[in-house]
Amino acid sequence: MKDLYPKRGANDPGNLDLELGRYERAQIPPGPPPKQEPKKRVWNFDEVFLGYDAEQAIVEATRCIHCPSPEPCILGCPVHNDIPTAMLLIEQGKFVEAANVFRATHNMPEVCGRICPQEILCEGSCTVAGYDRAVNIGKLEAFCTDWQRVHHGFPQYDIAAPTGRRVAIVGSGPAGMAAAEELMRDGHAVVVYEEWPKPGGLNVYGIPGFKLSKQILAEKAAWLETYGVQFICNTRVGKDISLPQLLDAYDAVFLGIGAPIGNKARIPGENLKGVYQATEFLVRANLPLEDLPQRIRSRPEIGKHMAVIGGGDTSMDCVRSSMRLQTQAGMTDGVVTDYYRRTENEMPGRAEERMHAKQEGVKFEFLVAPVQFIGDENGHVRELELQRMALGAPDASGRRSPQPVEGSNFRVPADVIVLALGYSPDPTIGDSMPDLEKGWKGLFKVETEFTGATNIPGLYAGGDDVRGADLVVTAVAAGRHAARAMDDYLRRLETPFKTTVAANEMAQPVPV
Repeated sequence: MKDLYPKRGANDPGNLDLELGRYERAQIPPGPPPKQEPKKRVWNFDEVFLGYDAEQAIVEATRCIHCPSPEPCILGCPVHNDIPTAMLLIEQGKFVEAANVFRATHNMPEVCGRICPQEILCEGSCTVAGYDRAVNIGKLEAFCTDWQRVHHGFPQYDIAAPTGRRVAIVGSGPAGMAAAEELMRDGHAVVVYEEWPKPGGLNVYGIPGFKLSKQILAEKAAWLETYGVQFICNTRVGKDISLPQLLDAYDAVFLGIGAPIGNKARIPGENLKGVYQATEFLVRANLPLEDLPQRIRSRPEIGKHMAVIGGGDTSMDCVRSSMRLQTQAGMTDGVVTDYYRRTENEMPGRAEERMHAKQEGVKFEFLVAPVQFIGDENGHVRELELQRMALGAPDASGRRSPQPVEGSNFRVPADVIVLALGYSPDPTIGDSMPDLEKGWKGLFKVETEFTGATNIPGLYAGGDDVRGADLVVTAVAAGRHAARAMDDYLRRLETPFKTTVAANEMAQPVPV
């Protein structure tokens, strides 16, 4: 069984023959990567960050002081990337070697280098932050893996001898992609089922292009296909194909469907025209129409007054997409406002995303909660009624709980409203197999997140469909863990190989 994490020696990295000592390194000023100016970037959906060039990356990587083991940045990373070694290699101009260090423990470093909340993970643990800003680990991770991908392509791996075993992966988001890659490298035949028209799941259909280029995911999927991984899109397991059918046709199945169902506001007027769930709004706003299911193959509405309800990263994706839609439609007098029931200090999303939103012209209204959506005679939303809130005692999340202020209701114009209120599991798959044990809100129960094994032999799960809505990096870690357990399971199987006609027939796209 492959080691998930790299082996590290007990030697103090500070004993390396480094040109600069720790004190000198800590005095190097931080160098954030260049990015598009706000007035320019609202005219496109391209990535805001332009990325380091080689010279900038070398200087920034040299800021790493190579702490004694155990290094806090490694401990702060959910997949335990060997960050100090990668930083040293970048410092030496060995960009491909640095990329391979990240790839040793991570299946999507070019993705997480862009969208992980490094400020609470690796960078949040960085010792250099005590002197100045932490080493910009995420942007350096993106730099070196981009360098490798652009100049040399994804690495060419040695694949284990074919085992004859077939595996179905449900969902091509971060957990599914990670599991597919690991199982492919173990010599198993892998078929990935995806309900959207293109592979990539959350990374393609949930994250706007101004944060993560969709070309990266397209290239990743194409690279996996060169190794024999098959993607069957436009197919929803639990509806077009049942979970028991998959278990009959494959030797093992991994569920990596995430938590894709947007939470409702549960207030009057939620079904009015012009009120969107975040995912539908985002995919219609920033993907090519040909990459969308036929039923939603059109742009969302654009209004003079666009409102987003919520305080997480998804709400920032929605307000920033709204600004771009207004700007590109020539709506110079448009207003985009984010409404949140707590203060900015309690917002769960990244401060970087809020900063970008403010730079792009988004307005914020704090300590308010929606009461009702008010429509016109045609059933289209026109106003938003809100109630002011005051913070009380901390709730289960540790944040102070918002309490309504009596008699404080007020109304604001709203031509389009987007609900970004968090996500819950999709019950479709679970309902198709009642024997599968489920927990809170229908999340799949597993033996442990280090195996992903459910109560059904041969059926595994990991990521947001087990943890609830969480991070891309934790989903990648779950996919890797489950793949290790699945490989052990498949190699112990004594049943005949499932190379039946039924399995081959199921590898056909199902229109939606």
